[in-house]
Amino acid sequence: MAHYFTISPKTYTWEQVIKKSRFILNVARVTSEEEARLFIAKINKQHYKASHNVFAYMLGDQDQIQRFSDNGEPNGTAGVPMLEVLQKNQIHDVVAVVTRYFGGVKLGAGGLIRAYASTTADGLKAAGFVERLSLHQVTITITYKHVDSLTYWLTQNDYHIMTTNYDENVHLIVPVSEVGLPSFQNTLTNQFAGNIGFDIGDITFFEIPVK
Repeated sequence: MAHYFTISPKTYTWEQVIKKSRFILNVARVTSEEEARLFIAKINKQHYKASHNVFAYMLGDQDQIQRFSDNGEPNGTAGVPMLEVLQKNQIHDVVAVVTRYFGGVKLGAGGLIRAYASTTADGLKAAGFVERLSLHQVTITITYKHVDSLTYWLTQNDYHIMTTNYDENVHLIVPVSEVGLPSFQNTLTNQFAGNIGFDIGDITFFEIPVK
């Protein structure tokens, strides 16, 4: 897959309280079903006194693996809405576990669906998404005189500057798609009257935060 959305490779925790019940989201990026199961087991062990540890995950370049569990909640009120949040946001290679500590007030089927869905959605939003793209790493070399104009152009055209290095010139490392590379080079070469250089790196995966 040339690009897809996921989260950065960290573990995130997010919590909310709904009618005295604690809902705690733990979410992680994984690359295999074994990793997903190990993460779920870890959360189960960590929250062994919880009322429920509900999970959902999607794996594979075409989401070939999709799993969920209601873990004792009424059928279809917990794992399914969590999985639907992952599907709606097109988040790949992610496992989410929502732990519930029952607070004594029953939520009903609709309330449970909203609680598990909102905990997953709001927790993922707080964690932040990244777009994982297959791109060329392009090193642009330019003079100090022109670097501000170049930086402005890159920002205005939604290019992400990964790194900037300085010596007698300025070197900016920018990920560029293979399809867009010829136009990128031609536009900048013309704009800076040839006073610019490009070193085209191999295609690799880059992760760019989603604004």
